[in-house]
Amino acid sequence: MGAVGFQEADWIWKDGEYVQWHDAKVHLLATAVQFGTSVFEGIRAYETSNGPAIFRLGAHIDRLVDSATIYRMLPNYTAQEIADVCVDIVKKNDLQNCYIRPMIIRGYGTPGLNPTLSPIETYIAAWGWGTYLGTEALEAGVDVCVSSWQRMAPNTFPARAKAGGHYVNAQLMKMEAVQNGYVDAIALGPGGLVSEGSGMNLFLVDEGKVISPVLDGTSLVGITRGAIVHMAQDLGYEVVERPVPREELYTVDELFFTGTAAEVTPVRSVDRIEIGDGKAGPITLDIQRRFLETVRGENDDPHGFLTYV
Repeated sequence: MGAVGFQEADWIWKDGEYVQWHDAKVHLLATAVQFGTSVFEGIRAYETSNGPAIFRLGAHIDRLVDSATIYRMLPNYTAQEIADVCVDIVKKNDLQNCYIRPMIIRGYGTPGLNPTLSPIETYIAAWGWGTYLGTEALEAGVDVCVSSWQRMAPNTFPARAKAGGHYVNAQLMKMEAVQNGYVDAIALGPGGLVSEGSGMNLFLVDEGKVISPVLDGTSLVGITRGAIVHMAQDLGYEVVERPVPREELYTVDELFFTGTAAEVTPVRSVDRIEIGDGKAGPITLDIQRRFLETVRGENDDPHGFLTYV
């Protein structure tokens, strides 16, 4: 099977130089390949009337550095240098709407578990990108399930780090959901409370309030999630962070996912139980509208979320 879903670009940045897309190679026995020892970010740039604009670039790079710090694999580049390359690679590949993937990995060095014996390598790629779950999903919503797989307990994996090895858990959830006829999945934490989606955060809407499951050490602190909290408050909605039991998913007025890839995606059913009217709800659509206006440069960007290329 060849590459599926990639709109291949021309150039990838590798430790200070640009290489052709298919020349950005890693050894089979690199520590990152063997053990998942990598940290990364997913960042979006959007086409605007003033050229491409990258959404929350600084926050993403700060989290990348935090992840590298946690996993003791700080790169040989400053946060600003990495951010500058993220801007430059969009230009070099002549991209508009695109996905940017900075990665810090442990390369080829040791067959054992001590990753400090393997070199730290830094890559930044970018490629054209559309809508993760499909345009229809943004408008009509998606059907999801509660996964039989759960998130890890706090102090098992550092949930605040965005690390490659963590995502095998998300892959189990995604595969199970798709094979059972759903678009995606919702994860519970080890205590049975709602954590997040397979690879995105989750919000509930009930009685006019926007509710986020508490950040309890089982979910990633999403960059888009933080922006949505600000946008919801700007629109006049009360935002509450609290524990959410599974059964509340079935009885709230609205649900939606947030994430770099998912953007603001309504959820219309969970475990084949319709949420609200079984379609995107009015508060979800209001927040989604503000989000899309912001990333497309159609408002005054009051929080300074955009970096223009």
